[in-house]
Amino acid sequence: MGFGQTTNNQEASGNKGPIDKIKVGGVTVDIWENKGEHSTFNTFSMQRSYKDGEEWKNTGSLRENDLPKAILALQKAYEKSMISEQDKKD
Repeated sequence: MGFGQTTNNQEASGNKGPIDKIKVGGVTVDIWENKGEHSTFNTFSMQRSYKDGEEWKNTGSLRENDLPKAILALQKAYEKSMISEQDKKD
């Protein structure tokens, strides 16, 4: 599968969507909770939204000026994931 084209255990099991979304400009990182046999873990998907005429579309391709936005969104997603993981341990 290509970048931004992920299959998620949560989608397959009937759950509707990500547990959180981080949006910076047109870049969005979705946080998905996955339940394994012995643990729960997070996975992440990233996409960029753009307008094609009057229609909004999504892509996994980033432009050069999207890179700082992607870095920030991924850092925030990681931070939220680590805080959530720490809260489960407390």
